[in-house]
Amino acid sequence: MLFPRARSEALQAVLVNTAGGLTGGDRYSVCARAEAKASLTLTTQAAERAYRASPGEIAKVETRLALAPDARLNWLPQETILFDGCALERSIRVDMAGGATLLLAEPLVFGRAAMGEVLRSGQFSDRIEIRRDGVPLYLDAMRFEGDIAAHLARPSVGNGAGAMVTLVFVSPLAEAGLALVRALLPVTAGASLLQEDVLVLRGLAPDSFLLRRFLVPVLNLLTGDGLPRPWMI
Repeated sequence: MLFPRARSEALQAVLVNTAGGLTGGDRYSVCARAEAKASLTLTTQAAERAYRASPGEIAKVETRLALAPDARLNWLPQETILFDGCALERSIRVDMAGGATLLLAEPLVFGRAAMGEVLRSGQFSDRIEIRRDGVPLYLDAMRFEGDIAAHLARPSVGNGAGAMVTLVFVSPLAEAGLALVRALLPVTAGASLLQEDVLVLRGLAPDSFLLRRFLVPVLNLLTGDGLPRPWMI
């Protein structure tokens, strides 16, 4: 982990994958906790890459986050890029105490459009689970297998999208921020409230550049212009 020079009292930590990417058989886990009244932002040095895997080999990534009362935690990794033939299982579990604030964003890229990459085969599963005081607050799961590009081409799935993001903002400010967030979104993204303090956003884009075009302003809004420095490189 690296710790950029602080611009405020909030701590920023950058996770570095020294292997440069993930492939079948890799195991990667992250555990982090924000103590009472602390403010912590976690991000990654660069986009994570899930490379082609050998038959029968699956890479697994587990993230476990905890927030004490009145803590704030921003989980803001840069994009995960899926390559043709990848096999990746990923899960995120967040346990929050009452009064805590969470901003979680997971951008995902289905092959690099600028390089002409198309995902004709692969396996990807993702699960995000958030609990507050032990009570389920948010649960989302997805799975792609086989010809991922063909799945995404279906109008009811991705309508040809090459990138997507899932964002969850748990905060007393969620309801007040909904209209501001919606004003920053293209027609291929939407935001709504699950509860008055739980905002959920799902966005699609043709590629990672156009995804960032609306995602960066949204993250700047919800962090109070506190987006981690690696996002600006």
